[in-house]
Order: sequence, then C-alpha cells, then structure tokens
Amino acid sequence: MAAGIAAGWLLRKRTFKWLDTLLIVLVWALLFFLGVEAGENPAVIKGLKDLGLEALLLSIAGTAGSIAAAWALWKIIKRKEGGHK
Repeated sequence: MAAGIAAGWLLRKRTFKWLDTLLIVLVWALLFFLGVEAGENPAVIKGLKDLGLEALLLSIAGTAGSIAAAWALWKIIKRKEGGHK
C-alpha cells in the first residue's frame, strides 16, 4: 500500500484514463477468486446452512445502513451547497 501511495504521489501530474477500468476488472477478479477459494473449502460449504441466515441478515443490515448513511450525507452536502440550514 505504501508503494502504491508513493507511486501515486510521484505520478500525480500524469493522467491514466485506463486506470478506472483496470481497477474495476481487478476488483471483480479478486471477488471471483475469493468465491472460488470459498467454494473449494469443505468447511465453508458445510457451514453455509448454519451461517447462511445470519450472513443474509448481516448483509441486508449492512447494505441498509450504508444506504441510510449515504442518503444522510447526500442531504447534508446538498443543504450546505444550497446555503440552507
């Protein structure tokens, strides 16, 4: 991570139009291979039945919380941009 920060600082005046696409592809590849590794692990597969409902509820709650926080932040930003309190 430190090397990435250093590289970004050194290359800050250059623009890389392809970097966004590369990052998206790499994140999707990382998620795919994480799923492959989890699918290979018999302990994970056996535990899905027990942990499935709990994981689903945590996922839904986390997503709902993120949406609520993003909405609240959006409202605060828009209020400050408009000059209203």
